[in-house]
Amino acid sequence: MKKFYLKSMGCKSNQFEGQIVAQKLVEAGYEQVKKLEDAQFYILNSCSVTQTSDNEAMYLLRHAHHIGLTTVLTGCIAQIEKEKLISEPFIDYVFGNEDKFDLPKLLEQDEHFAVKDLMKSSDFCKVTLNDTTKTRISLKIQDGCDNRCSYCIIPYGRGKSRSADSDFIINEINRYSCLDYKEVVLTGIHIGLWGKDFNKELLDLLRDIEEKTTIPRYRLGSLNPLEITGEMLDFLENSEKFCPHFHLSLQSACNRTLKRMNRHYSVEYYLNQIEDIVSRFNKPFLGSDIIAGFVGETEEDFNITVENLKKSKLSQIHTFPYSIRKGTIAEKMEGHLPEKVKEERAGIIKEISKEKYQAFLDSNIGSEQEVLIEKRPDKNGKFKGVTRNYITLKLDKGNFNTLKKVIVQKNMF
Repeated sequence: MKKFYLKSMGCKSNQFEGQIVAQKLVEAGYEQVKKLEDAQFYILNSCSVTQTSDNEAMYLLRHAHHIGLTTVLTGCIAQIEKEKLISEPFIDYVFGNEDKFDLPKLLEQDEHFAVKDLMKSSDFCKVTLNDTTKTRISLKIQDGCDNRCSYCIIPYGRGKSRSADSDFIINEINRYSCLDYKEVVLTGIHIGLWGKDFNKELLDLLRDIEEKTTIPRYRLGSLNPLEITGEMLDFLENSEKFCPHFHLSLQSACNRTLKRMNRHYSVEYYLNQIEDIVSRFNKPFLGSDIIAGFVGETEEDFNITVENLKKSKLSQIHTFPYSIRKGTIAEKMEGHLPEKVKEERAGIIKEISKEKYQAFLDSNIGSEQEVLIEKRPDKNGKFKGVTRNYITLKLDKGNFNTLKKVIVQKNMF
């Protein structure tokens, strides 16, 4: 039996797709192993959001090749770089972002290169996950992106926005519910664009989920602030299934930087939006992405970002230093900063995030929260679970894959 080791990098969509690839290989008679040295095939489902992720991917492939494995590269790097990579001596196979779902057949036919032109694709690639070992599951509802943010290469790795139809999504959620899943996470490259290709909006889908599914909880992936409308918040505020967890794709807290990034909202807009969300929901989790040290970001620009982040009611901030991506508008802009400066600025934002997250946890002490118990007892007899507002808690009592109301205590974190 052929054995494979698979690693997925990057976003939740890529993680979901990696699970699909593994499932298809197992169905075709391959065995998935947990140790690299036990495998014959090393499959890397790559991410290309930063230069760091590109470098890591190449390092991993070189290492796998060095220890004698057959290397298979798929994901966004494969989609963007295409033929450039198949000539590398440490890469044996290169498959694009949709071609990877045919990986068993491609390997059987000994096809070493297959990358469809996703910029010409208008159909959503429907794939179904059959994993029954967990309590929460992701469902990819959209792919691609129509935005052209100056720093981002991902549209070239994913193509234009394409949506799964509502019937497919509802049927999948109900199938998951029948498999005893308690929560589904809606993922995609830009889920706020869901339905634009057939004259619907994300809110239409959320209404269908509320009315036509039996799943107890659902959670949303990352959203552009402009896509969270007052009408959507009115609906979510009264939803019985929605988990009050928002991840806002902010990227900067300085208007000058946002303009250079080609992001079409202001800091004032989303700070007010955050205030509105906090006023509507019971202790909602508010996450965000911030790029530190973008091209042309002055010390004043960065200080503005710091002050705005400090005064915001965000719960947590995911930050990383700006990374040059070949082929983007930002690559040719003037004012690229030294790596040391970018790292230092990212470090400052990480400290702000730590303080904010601790404050968020503290604010939940004494509140009643519903916990989905995700894991069986650990060596200390503790049950681990996640609340609707995205806090991981450790409980003394519980049953795997059940929902339980608890009063949050400090010793549960």
